[in-house]
Amino acid sequence: MTVLSIRDLSVDFHTEGGTVSALRGVSFDVPENSIVGVVGESGCGKSTLINAILGLLADNGDITSGELIFADGRNLTKLDPDEYRALRGQRIATVFQDPMGALNPVLSIGRQMVNIQYRSGLSPAEKKARAVEMLRKVRIPDAESRLVQYAHEFSGGMKQRIAIAMALMMEPALLIADEPTTALDATLEVATIELLKDLQRDIGCSVLFISHHLGVIAELCDHVIVMYAGEVVERGDIRHVFHGPRHPYTAKLFECDPARLHERVRQLPTIQGEIPDLRARPQGCIFAPRCPIAQPRCAERPPVRDIAPGHQALCWEAAP
Repeated sequence: MTVLSIRDLSVDFHTEGGTVSALRGVSFDVPENSIVGVVGESGCGKSTLINAILGLLADNGDITSGELIFADGRNLTKLDPDEYRALRGQRIATVFQDPMGALNPVLSIGRQMVNIQYRSGLSPAEKKARAVEMLRKVRIPDAESRLVQYAHEFSGGMKQRIAIAMALMMEPALLIADEPTTALDATLEVATIELLKDLQRDIGCSVLFISHHLGVIAELCDHVIVMYAGEVVERGDIRHVFHGPRHPYTAKLFECDPARLHERVRQLPTIQGEIPDLRARPQGCIFAPRCPIAQPRCAERPPVRDIAPGHQALCWEAAP
């Protein structure tokens, strides 16, 4: 079963400088009980993708084509604002990058965790008990006594765990995690990854995990989506893509991972060139101007090549 099916999704933003084509023909599935990672450098469209799924695009943003089919068969692009509000938090939840910005500083943690259960139909005592249970699940010590405390009384790692607990309070079908480990140090990052794995398994939800950290994606996810300039350039099983990347951008992205360097260097590897102007997308391969193996035929739109079952790359040169 598929929790979310994204088909040919394109998003434009209308600006004074012209129309920015932020997403173009994005297609992939989030299977049931799985963790799908979305990776790419800044500006690749990760945040736009999240906002399109949540129905939170800016006023100047439009979904120009495509469908977002949720588990119950509804096309999210056709929902009215009231239907979307009923879906968010209940069936689709989000953990944001900055836990301090996600938590209300003037309300206690317990008050916030009780308030978000307003659609549950439970009594106040049951809501409080459930809040305590969720805090224990995310490994907050002395959970019951911490309900009266405020966000500033917790460390950064604990705030992020509380944000995860609040997102999973209603046991959603899909959890969108927007770079939830970026603000944490290495030790807390590892602990948060393990926590997400355990909670995903216990609750049985699917996770769409957004990150630029290749190591986190490799450790946590079952499938990976590689995005560049608003397009999906490669997708597949985590082992297939990480051990045998078939798109030049994916290969270059992996080469830039400091964890793969075996010797000390003065300069970290980079991908030469710049992301193209999304107000005037090239007709051919979007990565061609920066690609080390670009060919004349790359001036034409490349096909989606099947590398292995479930592994695809948007490249003329991709082959099994």
